[in-house]
Amino acid sequence: MPGPPPSLPNLAFGWRAAPVFDMKSGMHAAAASARIPADRTRTHVFYTGMSLVMLATVLLGFARSYFLRSQYFPSPLAPVAQIHGALFVSWILLFIVQSVLIANRRTSLHRRVGIVGGFLAVAMVVAGSTIALVSLRYNFSHGNLRALSFFAIPMGNMIVFPILVAAAIAWRRRPETHKRLMLLATISILDAAIARWPISFMSNGPIAFFAIADLYLLSGVVFDLASRKSVHPAYVWGGLLLVGSQILRLAIWHTAAWIAFARMLAV
Repeated sequence: MPGPPPSLPNLAFGWRAAPVFDMKSGMHAAAASARIPADRTRTHVFYTGMSLVMLATVLLGFARSYFLRSQYFPSPLAPVAQIHGALFVSWILLFIVQSVLIANRRTSLHRRVGIVGGFLAVAMVVAGSTIALVSLRYNFSHGNLRALSFFAIPMGNMIVFPILVAAAIAWRRRPETHKRLMLLATISILDAAIARWPISFMSNGPIAFFAIADLYLLSGVVFDLASRKSVHPAYVWGGLLLVGSQILRLAIWHTAAWIAFARMLAV
């Protein structure tokens, strides 16, 4: 004799346990999965593109005085200036290589090459500080007193750049933070190239080339807002350091205290 039919509670339990496909949730999940590669592609394009723009910035700025010097000047660069230029260009090229490696998912090689970048950054700070001091002494000995004030500009770079590089190395396990800090570090040393652009606007001095350099920072901020709807903290704090240092340098470079300090180093 057949048993009693299943009770309603048992049937209800069975229905709840059965797997159910939620079409709306599935569509949202699929859309989110599809957005991840697209977002990564846009990010890789942006950072690789920025590295190439910065290379163009350097080529334009140093074309006459470095890359094509023999066509414009009868005398060669001093050895210390040649070393400084070679290190500077090497950093820009390394930034391009690192961006391309990440775009091609060569993370392991990117990390190994990054070790070279750490040593290169140290060499750049040593060479950059040396050329700033040599330039100060040369110009001061030839009666150019404005060199005392201007000394604040390159020396500020040699403080901001290693701070940003060190922070990027410290956060190397956090790619979103690391890449933004490395971009900011590179932007922080672009003003030397921008200042040599053959355009009349550069006659306005540090305010002009700081303003243009900050447009590179602004590009990163705008990209963040467009791609992630918010600005990454690395841009906030790193950007405050960069822009704050520019404001501080412009505030002190004509003060009696700074002039006295620079004069002490110039003799």
